[in-house]
Amino acid sequence: MFAIRLVQLIESRAEALSEGLALKVKSSDRCGELLRKVPADELKRRSHEIYHNLADWILNKTESEIEDRYIGLGMRRARQGVPFPAFFWAITETKEYLLEFLRREGFLDEPVELIGEIELTHSLEHFFDQALYFASVGYEVMRQNESRGAGEPVLHKAKSA
Repeated sequence: MFAIRLVQLIESRAEALSEGLALKVKSSDRCGELLRKVPADELKRRSHEIYHNLADWILNKTESEIEDRYIGLGMRRARQGVPFPAFFWAITETKEYLLEFLRREGFLDEPVELIGEIELTHSLEHFFDQALYFASVGYEVMRQNESRGAGEPVLHKAKSA
């Protein structure tokens, strides 16, 4: 299947993709607070994890696993003082940088690959949408916790739609 070959290409270029993304995020005014509050190596590790394990994230991970990972990440970024819009933009850039890479490589231009492109794009959109939703839940848990003045966050699992 063509989409699997695209995912394998992305995974094989994960290091270069995460380095390129780091440069793009660094040049974005919308991610300034993120860059000031999160160590650069941590940001690079996170994007590398997504790119290098893309097949696992979009084919094998359950919604519950994505929920656990991204609620935790949202809570971590909130504790670090990263404003949610900066976090949101960084996740969006992670997805967009990936799609730009595929366009640059010429994989999204040929009509014969349309089905693979649609399939992969849908899977990527679904994964990144879930990641953003669950990260926003993590931010909300931290906001509610701060407003109560509690020490440890109280986490209520999000209900699936």
